[in-house]
Amino acid sequence: MSERVYRGARPLGGEPADLLVRGEVLAEVGPAGTLSGAEVVDVDGLVALPGLVDLHTHLREPGREDAETVESGTAAAALGGYTAVHAMANTDPVADTAGVVEQVWRLGREAGHCDVAPVGAVTVGLAGERLAELGAMADSRARVRVFSDDGRCVSDAVLMRRALEYVRAFDGVVAQHAQEPRLTEGAQMNEGAVSGALGLPGWPAVAEEAVIARDVLLAAHVGSRLHVCHLSTAGSVEIVRWAKSKGWDVTAEVTPHHLLLTDELAATYDPTYKVNPPLRTAEDVRALREAVADGTVDCVATDHAPHPVEDKDCEWAAGAMGMLGLETALSVVQEALVDTGLLDWAGVADRMSVRPARIGRLEGHGAPLAAGSPANVAFVDPAARWTVVPGELASRSRNTPYAGRTLPGRVVTTLLRGRPTVEHGKLA
Repeated sequence: MSERVYRGARPLGGEPADLLVRGEVLAEVGPAGTLSGAEVVDVDGLVALPGLVDLHTHLREPGREDAETVESGTAAAALGGYTAVHAMANTDPVADTAGVVEQVWRLGREAGHCDVAPVGAVTVGLAGERLAELGAMADSRARVRVFSDDGRCVSDAVLMRRALEYVRAFDGVVAQHAQEPRLTEGAQMNEGAVSGALGLPGWPAVAEEAVIARDVLLAAHVGSRLHVCHLSTAGSVEIVRWAKSKGWDVTAEVTPHHLLLTDELAATYDPTYKVNPPLRTAEDVRALREAVADGTVDCVATDHAPHPVEDKDCEWAAGAMGMLGLETALSVVQEALVDTGLLDWAGVADRMSVRPARIGRLEGHGAPLAAGSPANVAFVDPAARWTVVPGELASRSRNTPYAGRTLPGRVVTTLLRGRPTVEHGKLA
């Protein structure tokens, strides 16, 4: 059985310590310089975090392998410090059967960069007309616990209620893409002063907030779990805060780009900045940061959405919606929340590992850095600075909104059950 001591790390940004990894588990955690093993790895000064967990990743396979594959997407995830990702259902064919989710799960195991937990579609073909095989997907080898039509809203209230009722049987959760379709027909960006100045059709905040308000009431009514995908407005934060004050089982996520970027970037007419939901105002960004800091928003999820060059190298109106996120997420969170004093590294571990693992019911992930826990660990250099070069990312796509931008912090090593998937900032 392999044995390694990672010497001098700072668990959750605290005091230096040694982490003894034996096989697939953390065998011991002790003061720096006190543990010994067959091999000593110097990680002096690096922050040790439980392996990150993403609740919202688009891996595109099957069907759009020109944009991403499970292999390339999970490689990007490992480089970003992730040991598990949830793969969204809007593939081709749609992940609405046990057969498709098992295919995605198996591809993740074969790639080996991180665990892949498939997300099952709520409705057949994402068409919003009848429920998909939720029970069959839950009972499959993939053990699906998160269901979402992400990219499309389950706008039919009766269908949404039925989905919430159904998933209770196996402790599942419906992850809603909150977008009232009638209020966003033809919308190109956030509705506000910038959209008015640019002459682009606006996407009003109420189109998100109205769906969230309806769904928290439905979840409370049937006693089920609701998760709000990529929440983006200050009003949405207040609705979630109110639902939680009632004791309802509602959770929410925010993306890194909604914590850092604003709708003013649309003035470039560069479709790289076109995303769903759209980039919002500086006031929304402030509200989202505060909501992550105070725990109203449970987690940061990437909504990693790769697109081939031709889908972004075009005029704004024709551009696809979505941005890359896996390799840059932790750096963006450091810039937006840690370096601004809103969140410490223990808070980052909670929002990017512990809570998303709990929401997704992922065993073995989000565990504390303590003896007996699975050795899923990310070692991060918070003092590092790196410039984002699209061609150097592991993703097959290049649609990062941070191209040419210098970001803080870099993942140095990632361990998946004790096995290095990343060493010295490179795939192992």
